[in-house]
Amino acid sequence: MMNWGSASNFFEMGGYGLYVWGSFGACALAVVGELAALSARRRALSSAADPGDDPLEGGPRTSNET
Repeated sequence: MMNWGSASNFFEMGGYGLYVWGSFGACALAVVGELAALSARRRALSSAADPGDDPLEGGPRTSNET
C-alpha cells in the first residue's frame, strides 16, 4: 500500500505521474470520442429513416415491403 504525504506527491506518483495521468487522460479522451461518434451515428440514422421507422429495429423499409 502506498502512502502519500501530500497532494503533490500523489499527483507525481513517485516520478511516474506524467505516464499515469497521461494514460488516464488518453482513456478519458477515447471514451468521450466514442460517445460523440455513437451520438452522431444515432442522429444520422434517425434523420435518414422514414417517419415511423425505428432504425434500430430492423432497419429502413424497402419499397417492395407492404
